Amino acid sequence: MFDDDDRQYTVVRNHEDQYSLWPADRPAPPGWDTLPVTGDKPACLSYIATAWTDLRPKSLRS
Repeated sequence: MFDDDDRQYTVVRNHEDQYSLWPADRPAPPGWDTLPVTGDKPACLSYIATAWTDLRPKSLRS
């Protein structure tokens, strides 16, 4: 599912501020919110690399 660089993905984030990509044509998995970022795999991964600068879960940063 995630090996197609040309497929459209969306960026999702959970309550711990952890990011992932998800196929744009599927609803986000439980516990994850869809962000308004959609594109091919490299574009979504680029966004995640910029947005997710502290990889620790939110609960550990507090």
